[in-house]
Formats: sequence, C-alpha cells, structure tokens
Amino acid sequence: MSRLVVVGGGVAGIAAALRGIDAGCAVTLVEARSRLGGAAGSFRRGDLTVDTGQHVILRCYSTYRRLLARLGVADAVPVQERLGFPVLHPARRPVWLRRSSVPWLPAPAHLLPVVLGHRLLAPAARLRVLGTALALRALDPEDPRLDGCSFGAWLRHRGESDRSIEALWGLLTLAALNAQVDDASLALAVRVFRTGLLDGVDGGDIGVPTRPLGQLHHDAAHRALRRGGANVRLRAKVSGLHRVGDRWRVETPDEVVDADGVVVAVPHAQAARLLHDLPVPACAQWARLGSSPIVNVHVVYDRPVTELPFAAVVGSPVQWVFDRTAVAGARAGRQYLAVSLSAADRYLQARTGELRHVFLPALAALFPRAAGARVEDFFVTREPCATFRQAPGTRRLRPPPATGLPGLALAGAWAGTGWPDTLEGAARSGEAAADHLIQHTLHRSSNPVEAT
Repeated sequence: MSRLVVVGGGVAGIAAALRGIDAGCAVTLVEARSRLGGAAGSFRRGDLTVDTGQHVILRCYSTYRRLLARLGVADAVPVQERLGFPVLHPARRPVWLRRSSVPWLPAPAHLLPVVLGHRLLAPAARLRVLGTALALRALDPEDPRLDGCSFGAWLRHRGESDRSIEALWGLLTLAALNAQVDDASLALAVRVFRTGLLDGVDGGDIGVPTRPLGQLHHDAAHRALRRGGANVRLRAKVSGLHRVGDRWRVETPDEVVDADGVVVAVPHAQAARLLHDLPVPACAQWARLGSSPIVNVHVVYDRPVTELPFAAVVGSPVQWVFDRTAVAGARAGRQYLAVSLSAADRYLQARTGELRHVFLPALAALFPRAAGARVEDFFVTREPCATFRQAPGTRRLRPPPATGLPGLALAGAWAGTGWPDTLEGAARSGEAAADHLIQHTLHRSSNPVEAT
C-alpha cells in the first residue's frame, strides 16, 4: 500500500487526503493548527461561535459541494432555488436582483430581470450592462491574453460608467475575487461571471452555511478522514521536507514520516519557505502573488434590526452584511450581524474604535431600527492574507499540481486551477494534486478514483 502525506489541513488538504483514501493509499494528514479547515474555520467568543470569515458558495461549485456531500454535511449549505438578493443603499429603496423564474428561458436571458430591474442604474446603463454581459460570455477564461488586462480597464473600454461599476460589476467582483475591478484579472473575472451567471441558468444560485464552518471543515472532515483510515496529526508543523532515495521524508518537531508521495497544501508563502531548498520551478516567484485582506466587522444588537438573511450594499462603507444570529448561537432576542469587507487594505490596520465609529452609523443608515438598539458586542476579525492578490499577470505565477519532482504535488486555492481563490478552487486543487500523484507515482488500488 502506497503512503501519501498531505501537508496542510485546509479544504485543499482535506480534498487531497480523501482522494488518496479512495485510491487505496495509507494517508497521513499533517496540520500545524489545532483544527482542520485552514482559513475557513470557527472560534468561540463568549456564547457565540464565530466564523473566521464569511463564505458563500454558488451552485456551480460542483467539486466543493461534492466534498460537503462526502463529509455528510451537504444539507448545512442549502442553495437557494433561484438567484436573488437585495441591494441596499442608505438613501434609496432596496432593489431586489432575481434571475428569471421562467424555466424555459435560456442563459443568459435568465438574467434579464436582474439587469432590467436594477433601479439603482439608469435605463440606458441597464441596456449597456446587457451588452457587456454578452461580450463577457464571448470571452474564453483560458485565453492567456486576458490575464494581462484588468477587469476595470475592459469594462471602461466597453463604456461602463463608474455608477454601473459601483452598483453591479464592482459589487460582484469584490465578493468573488476579493479585489476592486481595476485590480482584478480579466481572465478570473470572466471565469466568475461566465461560470456563475452567463453559461447556465442556475450556476449563480447562492448558498450560505447554516452551521459554523468549524463543524463542516473540522468536525465533519475529521470524522470522515478517521473513518477512512487516515492518520490526522494536528499541532504538527512541518519543519522539513526531503527526498531520500525514491521516497520522501516529512519532518515535524515530534516525528519523521516517510512517504511515497506528498501533497503540499498550504498557502503560497508557506509553500515557498518549505520548498525553497528543492528544485521546484519558479518557487521563488510565488511571493509575487501577494495577498489581499478581508476584514470582518461583527455587531451584536440587543434586538432584531433586520429580517434580511444577507444583503449587498452600495453607497456605504458596508459591502455585504450577513445575519449570523442563528448560526452563531446568539442568545434569544439578540441579533448578530457580520459585515464582510473585501480588498480591505484601508481597514486592515484601523483600530476597533475607529471601525466602530464608521460602521455603527453606516448600519443604522441601512437598518433604521439599529439606531435605537443597544450594541452588546462589537469586535473585528482580520484576515491579512485571506486570498492571493488576484491581479492581472498572476496566471503565469500559479503553479500546476506537478512540481517536476517525482512524488511531490502542490495544492491550494492559489495553485493553477484557472479558478479564483475560493472554496471551489481549493477543493479542485486538492483533488488535482492527489490525482496527479495517483496517476504518476502512487500504486493504484483495485478501484482507482477517476480524475475529474
């Protein structure tokens, strides 16, 4: 039986380890933290269970949704029957953006109600958005030339106004790519908009977790891995990785594990440090992928202030706001809102008091009942390296699973999947890395896994 070691217990590492189990390998997963899930986990604050970041999925996240099913928690992320969400403005009536309910209306015509009903845009701007959407659908996300251009530059070349960018294109780009449109790769934007909205009718339907991420990516994943026979080592930081003969040696402070194959499934900066002594092509260039932060502002009110489960926001410091009351287990009568701020460089170093001064009035402007409610808790979580910086020119920096070294593969949402840095990208990369080793290095079981 071949032995596979997976370094890193985030979503990519979990997906790789399960793939190895299915191929009949003896799997050891090594994770430096005390929990699985990587950046998509939870922690306790008083009586609340707080997610480290707000994640949503789309129906087109086929690999990640299959992973949830494998873990037995697919029901924890229900996907809405059809795309629909409100867009709030502090001085305007809310606008609901919903795709068509007509079952026979093909893509992209199913988005006509979304665009034509977007009252925050002038009628002429809505018609221009339709033309831009059709032009996006004609672009190939695999065309390497697209990665040399910013999405914002392309939108402006198409004649999109600053208003349209703020109220629609930028709103969605922030959520999907953790980047402003002018800082986002056109290739990745095409991937997001085509796969999620333009190529199929239901790909953009939204799913929001109804349980804490820790229950999905730690509790359920740990059970599934152990049930499959994997050896899960937590609080075990890998300090060395060496090729010894035709095998690999993985070193932690407490033990040395020998393996036929290794999947390195950690963030790009950690991967570069771990592999810097090995002849891995372009390893030194991974630092140029950079990082983009997400800041989350958490507010607990003494009473409900909105009935909306989540909403997008324009004309305000708030970008997206989520009702986390039930998921976090907040006490009866309270409401816990989380504001998710993508590409949040301007807020990363701000003090909590400064953010309180900005966001409490901003929330009150959106939800009038918040103005009369008592704030029982206000805190901020910061993810300085939430994603790599998904800018023009990053495609050539993202490595494939193969490293050129027998038995060593790379995984992570930063790797070269063609997808943005999302849960779907992480799951795809983990499976691709394990499949590469299964095909080229590890002995196949009698019932090998088919690559997807």
